[in-house]
Amino acid sequence: MSTSSLSALRVILVRARFPENIGMAARACANMGVERITLVAPERWDIDKARPLATPQAEKLLARIQISATLAEALAGAALVVGATARTGGWRKEMLGPEQAAQALALACTEGEAAALVLGPEDRGLSNEEIKLCHQLVRIPTALGSPSLNLAQALLLMLYECRKASGGRHLPEGAPPASRRASQAEQERLFQNVRELLLHIDFVHGDNPEYFLMPMRRFLGRVELRRHEYDMLMGVCRQLRVMLGKVQQ
Repeated sequence: MSTSSLSALRVILVRARFPENIGMAARACANMGVERITLVAPERWDIDKARPLATPQAEKLLARIQISATLAEALAGAALVVGATARTGGWRKEMLGPEQAAQALALACTEGEAAALVLGPEDRGLSNEEIKLCHQLVRIPTALGSPSLNLAQALLLMLYECRKASGGRHLPEGAPPASRRASQAEQERLFQNVRELLLHIDFVHGDNPEYFLMPMRRFLGRVELRRHEYDMLMGVCRQLRVMLGKVQQ
């Protein structure tokens, strides 16, 4: 793979409402060298309506579009997941700017890891349940009072930043291969183990533990966990469960 290529980047459109927007999104992907688009539960997918908004190069992407029933299914094997959102506050904290998010995505692609850029439906954006599956969130700054961008516009802006970020990235010649990134599924498994332990020791309690544990999710996503680090932390969790069992006896 070329070191400046975004071919490892997945663009995932969740519950997209209009085929025409998908056609324009495919054009943006073709412009920036992205080769993979996945639709998650599209509201009304019709390739014939999408095709007029795409270039001939983008039509090839439309023909290869994959469709998944859920976001979790679409993210299988992804090592880095960045979700785009226009809303702030609540569950949507510690957000990156476009340049920061693009640098993280470009680095993952340079290392040959599967990275995903996730955008939600045109009217509501990603749900809280969906952003839980994202390691990082990105927000495109806009003028006050007009935060909403067209789906294809937002995608093009993000992919442009990704392409700029990927152009100068390369692995040093002769460098030993790095341990691969922990996948989204592995990071979710680790998070659930940490969640179980924190609830067990009453560090986290209340009616909404998921909300209070969101900073932990963001932290695990931000540190770009590697597989050997994942194995170490899972081992720590296993040993803590053993020791807690002995304390209770």
